[in-house]
Amino acid sequence: MSKSNFKEPARKVRPSRKGRAARMQKGKSTVPLTSSIFKRNIPRYPLLHTEALEAIEEQADWILKEVGIEFRGDDEALRLFKEAGADVQGERIRFDSGHVTQLCSTAPDSFRMESRQPQHSIILGGDHIVLMPGYGSPFVTDLDKGRRYATLEDFQNFVKLTYQSPVLHHGSGTIVEPVDVPVNKRHLDMVYAHLRYSTKPFMGGVTSPERAQDSVEMAKIMYGADFMQKHCVIQGNINVNSPLVYDHTMSSALRVYAAAGQSVAVSPAIFAGAMSPVTQAAVLAQTHAEAMVGIALSQLVRKGTPVVYGNFNTTMNLQTGSLTFGSPESNLSHMAFTQLGQRLGVPVRSGGGQLSAANSADGQAMQEASTGMMSDILAGANMIYHSAGWLEGGLSMGYEKFVMDLDHCGMMLKMAGGITVDKESFGREAYLQTEPGGNFLSTDHTMKNFKTANYQSTLGDAGSYEQWTEDGALTLEQRANKRWKKMLEEYQAPEIDPGVDEALLEFMERKKSSMPDKWY
Repeated sequence: MSKSNFKEPARKVRPSRKGRAARMQKGKSTVPLTSSIFKRNIPRYPLLHTEALEAIEEQADWILKEVGIEFRGDDEALRLFKEAGADVQGERIRFDSGHVTQLCSTAPDSFRMESRQPQHSIILGGDHIVLMPGYGSPFVTDLDKGRRYATLEDFQNFVKLTYQSPVLHHGSGTIVEPVDVPVNKRHLDMVYAHLRYSTKPFMGGVTSPERAQDSVEMAKIMYGADFMQKHCVIQGNINVNSPLVYDHTMSSALRVYAAAGQSVAVSPAIFAGAMSPVTQAAVLAQTHAEAMVGIALSQLVRKGTPVVYGNFNTTMNLQTGSLTFGSPESNLSHMAFTQLGQRLGVPVRSGGGQLSAANSADGQAMQEASTGMMSDILAGANMIYHSAGWLEGGLSMGYEKFVMDLDHCGMMLKMAGGITVDKESFGREAYLQTEPGGNFLSTDHTMKNFKTANYQSTLGDAGSYEQWTEDGALTLEQRANKRWKKMLEEYQAPEIDPGVDEALLEFMERKKSSMPDKWY
């Protein structure tokens, strides 16, 4: 659905007396009023040398010229590419070498996503790091109720937990699938939850162009149509049906967000050996080709559309077919992919931070999660999906895993902040206050810096064995169980203009009443 043929549905919206000033207000909450704009202060790790990166880019061009890529059921996308000079034969599109890269050149190298609480606005690109929770799980799990289908209440809980966490900067999108709401209507409840229970940037619906448009319209109610003409407030996460296929659902949703000037994150999802050749060099070249074509489409719809160059690549057990996460091969590919995105000159989404195939928040889960997150941080990814909660290869979001991951996110951000070397950090006055062989704990320098000098774990227990036993010998997972419950008890929703809230609810009711429930 292109911008030119979309007609905005008529609606009666009760205007707010306070206008945009109210929509962008800070609000009252228990959330620390710290900025979500975080910049790395450590260098990126250059995994591949220039010759290897150029060879991967050349292979991507070869794929797009000799094999091509298909856009199935999207005549508008085919028309746009044909007018741009691509070779369109039926639904197959082929490109001359360098053509797609040139089409991507109008995408910005960085952009800002706005929040109605200014401290929660973010910047994607450059040296900035944005962390967000998991995405898309149909199940949830916790120590009290075990594994079960996710509900709208679970979705709202994870929005609230994300809002409360200073180490998560973005609200994600479909954090979990609320399966107690009809498929054709749940996007409305999810977008409303992001807008009502949080002020952090988020992703809207993409499972049909109509649902993408509903998401954009709800964002307009919150932020104002005029404001959104010049500012990005919402994203669409666009997956590719690898190998080398965009279906009508994804490409049309992409065009809806691009036409509105909002961000699209283009994320091929390739499981090596099934959706690409098994070798990582082939995975990288195919992913690069698929991602660039989606970015190119966004620029044909509207030049300057803010984009994120993404991937979701992992390996699989070639004997059983099971997906594996945190493997050295997938971590290496995420690092190399970040380099390719930097060469393209756009913000980069990592394959996914704290991913795990484990079925519980055990040692396997944290080992796989920590290696994946470390790889993304070292590589220099700008946007790290799945930074909290992911279990079972994405089938489940764990409440305990979520807050365990938050603690590790804090560690990773501390590491990415680097080491400060200046006159203050040398602490000369502390030496003058302490004799050789003395103790620095009571110096003015220690008193001034003790709260910020070291990362303070929110869950770790570094006390003695005897004290740990006396306190109940709780495992990390058990302590996490208490933590997420406490966070939900302390949650306070951000303020919202009553007129805006009423308009959002009216829009949802009108849309829901216009269609029967569909559960598939």
